[in-house]
Amino acid sequence: MATKAKTRNKNVLPGFGLTLGFTLAYLGIVVLIPISTIFFKTFTLTWPQFWAAVASPRTIAAYKLSFGASIAGALINSVFGFIVAWSLVRYEFPGKTLIDVMVDLPFALPTSVAGITLTAIYAGNGWIGRYLAPLGIKVAYAPLGVIVALTFVGLPFVVRTIQPVLEDLDQEYEEAAATLGASRLQTFILVIAPALVPALLTGFALAFARALGEYGSVVFISGNMPMHTEVVPLLIMSKLEQFDYAGATAIAVVMLTASFVILLGINVLQRWSSRRLAA
Repeated sequence: MATKAKTRNKNVLPGFGLTLGFTLAYLGIVVLIPISTIFFKTFTLTWPQFWAAVASPRTIAAYKLSFGASIAGALINSVFGFIVAWSLVRYEFPGKTLIDVMVDLPFALPTSVAGITLTAIYAGNGWIGRYLAPLGIKVAYAPLGVIVALTFVGLPFVVRTIQPVLEDLDQEYEEAAATLGASRLQTFILVIAPALVPALLTGFALAFARALGEYGSVVFISGNMPMHTEVVPLLIMSKLEQFDYAGATAIAVVMLTASFVILLGINVLQRWSSRRLAA
């Protein structure tokens, strides 16, 4: 009993019951109540009205572009975000601090400014677009432009998730593998990759979630063309501008449910890989 009392006295914050109560209250006010209003508004629709709102050809096209572009952007960031994190952790070079700061720019830069900048660069007469146009590659006002914008906003999530794991990864294991005759590829696959998989999955999930709800950087570079470059957040805004609040919340419910299922699956996979690594 004395040991338990001493252990309790070491806690800086109040007891479990009080902190859990504050946690649930805070999450309820900030997260659950706003989300629940989306469902309550959607319940005002009949089933035929709900199905017409969430399964129209225009909405289906927006689903495909939103999920496809978000997954593509998250995958691209998973590859190149790892390379950026590896370079920042394992090498010393001039301008390293500047590059480290640049990684966080998408966090600080207003997304609308990012969208205007990307559009100006990748338009047919832009700095980069003028060289891509003769090759038949259209970025601005095309689905490819949506992927570019979502890749831009999601990069910091992957880099900042992998970077601390790489910093804590002891290089002695790599040296031991090399001493035992392992090649660089074998060392990466058998020593480095297993330790990075949970962090990589977390970075992918964060980048995917960020991209799925992105609006500001996409609205300019996509051109918002229905059935072609219209993502779901833009479609929801169109519904709101038409005062179709129930239709907008119905689409939001579908996106929220699908996103929750995908993120839940990624988190389960992350925990499984973490337990397997610990074992």
